[in-house]
Parts: sequence; structure tokens; C-alpha cells
Amino acid sequence: MERVASKAEARRAAADARTEGKTVALVPTMGALHEGHLSLVRAACNRADYVAVSVFVNPTQFGPGEDYDSYPRDLEADLRLLAAEGVDLVFAPSAGVMYEPGASVTVDPGALAECWEGEIRPGHFAGVTTVVTKLLSIVRPDLAYFGEKDYQQLQVVRRLVRDLDLGATVVACPIVRDRDGLALSSRNVRLTADERASALAIPAALEAAAVALASREREARALERAMFERLAGEEHLSLDYAVVVDPDTLEPLDTVDGPARALVAARVGDIHLIDNCALVPHPGHSDRRSTNE
Repeated sequence: MERVASKAEARRAAADARTEGKTVALVPTMGALHEGHLSLVRAACNRADYVAVSVFVNPTQFGPGEDYDSYPRDLEADLRLLAAEGVDLVFAPSAGVMYEPGASVTVDPGALAECWEGEIRPGHFAGVTTVVTKLLSIVRPDLAYFGEKDYQQLQVVRRLVRDLDLGATVVACPIVRDRDGLALSSRNVRLTADERASALAIPAALEAAAVALASREREARALERAMFERLAGEEHLSLDYAVVVDPDTLEPLDTVDGPARALVAARVGDIHLIDNCALVPHPGHSDRRSTNE
């Protein structure tokens, strides 16, 4: 496994792989790797001939007062995990390498980034789209792997790649959860025992929406109410949003007549957590009323 810290080295290594006729995959990460990240790496290794992983805590996607300084970092542990997975290249630049002095150009993430996370974290998605554009421009992968846990980010990146003709195929991978149901996140290590207990209300709320849908409830507001009720009263949890949206546009739905997505974001203690799940109505259940009504 080759480890590089400069853009020129990363560009050269990936270009050499392409010259050899290899399919190149990129897995962008911010390090502090866990099984969620490794599931992306394994998916990439199963499909591509040459796998590059970036490890970079991107300062431009953190707003004032957010946890950039305290974000978990353990590059040596990350390198050991990636070597064990058979990764070919690790690109681990510093902030000064990724953003040269005087850098001022950013990438506008567009309308998909204005709601939900974009509203409560102004500037976040501009940081995401800028760094993803840079990484894709440096590595020029055939495939780029992203997790569904950051669902809005995934949709923003898909639109970015499409609209700017960046060439990579974006591959989405399922959410990986801990045994207790909490979606894996690098931030989870900062939760106290009590905070983690409160955080479990997040996947439970998503399950409540799915159960309501399976019971033939189709009104989005009712599904959202089921989530609110499960989240209410958690001592360490402050809800940002719990919504049912169109899976492509992220716009709120009135009724769930086809595929939808439930999104939840909350602050647990001082830690921002997000989660989501697909909502798919059962065929033939067009509304909640029985045929005898």
C-alpha cells in the first residue's frame, strides 16, 4: 500500500494505474475509520482493480462552533485498517496541501444543499462539493464510493458529478449499524453512556415511521408525528428535524405513494448526529382505510 501526502503524488499514482488499464475507485473519508468506512472500501475492492482512499478532515465543511478541532483523528490506526483491506493508495494530505495559500474558489452545491443540513449548517455543503471536486480532479476515478448515512450529501454529490461532468460513477453503499442499531459514525466515540442511550431514539424513530407505513399510513405528517413522538422527552437529545421527503429532490412529501426517505438529525449532547431510512409502501396499500369503510 502506497501512502502519499501531495496532490502530485496522488495524481501520478492513479494515472499510472489507469495507464495499466486498471479500473480506479476512490473512497473519500475524513479518517477515524470504522466498519461503515470499511464497507465502502470492501465494495470498492470487490469491483475495482485499484482502490484509493483519501483521509482528510476537511476544514471547509465545518462551520463556526462546530467540532473541527475535536473531530477524531488516528491516521496510524486508519493506515493499518486500510492495509489489511488491500487498499492500493492512501492520500492523506494536510489542509495546507489541499488548500494552497490564497485559495478562494469554491463550488456552489446548488438547490439540493439549501434544505435540512444545509439550513442548519450554512456553508457545509459548499465545503463538501469543493473538496469532492478537488479529490475527483486529482484521482480521476472511474468509481467513487459514498455511504447512504449522509443521504443528503450523497444526493448533492450525485448532482455535482452529473452537472459538472466529473466523469466518475457514484456508488452508494448501505448504512452500517452497531449492534444496538445506532448508525456508525466517527463522532459516536464522543458520546457518553447516557448520551448514547438517548441517541438510540434516532433509529427507533425511523423504525416507528417504517412501522406506521407498513400499517398503511400514507400521510407524511403522520409518519413524521410517529418520529417526533419517539424522540420527544429524550434528556440529552435536541431535535433538528425529522421529515419524510422525496428521495431524489429531498422536498417534503404530503403522501407516500411511492419511494420516500425519512431523515432525522439531532444534537445529542454537543454532537450532531444524522440518520435516515428508505420508506417504500407495500403494493396495493394505497391508503390506510379498509375496503369495508
